[in-house]
Formats: sequence, structure tokens, C-alpha cells
Amino acid sequence: QVQLVESGGGLVQAGGSLRLSCAASGRTASVYAMGWFRQAPGKEREFIATISWNGGSTYYADSVKGQFTISRDNAKKTVYLQMNNLKPEDTAVYYCNAGKVFGPRPGDYWGQGTQVTVSS
Repeated sequence: QVQLVESGGGLVQAGGSLRLSCAASGRTASVYAMGWFRQAPGKEREFIATISWNGGSTYYADSVKGQFTISRDNAKKTVYLQMNNLKPEDTAVYYCNAGKVFGPRPGDYWGQGTQVTVSS
């Protein structure tokens, strides 16, 4: 079992930055691929970014490539999402995800989500 807890969301003006964190617990948390997804009001949850268990590989949705950066610190069992140049359309609940397979498909474990609101 892996438990995930997100933090770092909030209200930011357009053009600003936020860094989301996702703390994982569980003995095998460090060997899971980790990812971020988001869900805007009235829309389906969408893939944002993922990182392999050792941080050696990353993959991004086209919509955030060059704008968001995913990273992880296995010693802290934490994955991060650095979000720069935020736009109102980035407003959503952001979810952390963990799974055994690296890629854009979600794994078995989800966090509770953290709200990001970007004002124009």
C-alpha cells in the first residue's frame, strides 16, 4: 500500500509560480513511478506529468511541456511539480498518483488532491 498526500496548492496570479509536493508513505513508495494529474470543473481528469522510480525518465503532456517540471527525492519519498507561468486555464484540482508502470496511464494509488486557482 502507498499513501499519498499533496500540498502546495493555492491562489496565484497569472504568470506566477507554484510548487506542489506529494509525500508518499509505505515501504515500497520509492520504487513506484509517480505522476500528476489535474481535473478542472466540468472536465475529465487529465494526465500532466510522470517520472520513473529513479527519476531518470520524465514524460509530460503537450499542454504543459516547458511550463511544468516534475522531480522526485526518493530519500524524502516526495515528488514535486514546479509550475511556472501559470495561466487561468491551469486552474484545477491537482492529484498525485503512483503506480508500478512508468507512463501517462494512472497507477493504482491517488492522493486527495490540492486546489490550484490562477486568477487573471
